[in-house]
Amino acid sequence: MWNNIKKYLENYPERLKVARVLVENGLSVKNGKIYLNEIQIPPVRIARVAGVDRRTVTETLNAINANRELRLIFEGLRSAGHSLKEIAKHLNFGVVEITPVDARIPGILANSAMILAKNGLSIRQAIVDDPELSPEPKLTLIAEKKIPGELISELLKIHGVAKVSVY
Repeated sequence: MWNNIKKYLENYPERLKVARVLVENGLSVKNGKIYLNEIQIPPVRIARVAGVDRRTVTETLNAINANRELRLIFEGLRSAGHSLKEIAKHLNFGVVEITPVDARIPGILANSAMILAKNGLSIRQAIVDDPELSPEPKLTLIAEKKIPGELISELLKIHGVAKVSVY
């Protein structure tokens, strides 16, 4: 997806910054307006985060609206929702963060989930970073209970896993 967006905006680095903020935050563009699901977001807020002026945001929205492929991508974006990672400790949940050698290697999520399930841990949430958007993508699994430290070695045996952190 990101490569498609880049293809149309790469000659406009500031517009690309705006597009990145929209994608990273799951913000959609409909009829020249920015939305977080159903909540309209003022362009000036996006400008601040992207480090550009409001006019650049408006130009980006116009470019998205004028290009069918970009319009289809941005109209369909939605926020993935809340993340429990930052509050997991307070909820007595366990968090395991897995860094892959290459995020395109299949089976990391499935095998990690299987290891947790075999050990009686139910997964409350799974968050996977997009390798096109994140320089160091990670898989974050949040379980209903603390994750035993001895599972680290088991998770490290999964093909494609480079690093495992348990919180």
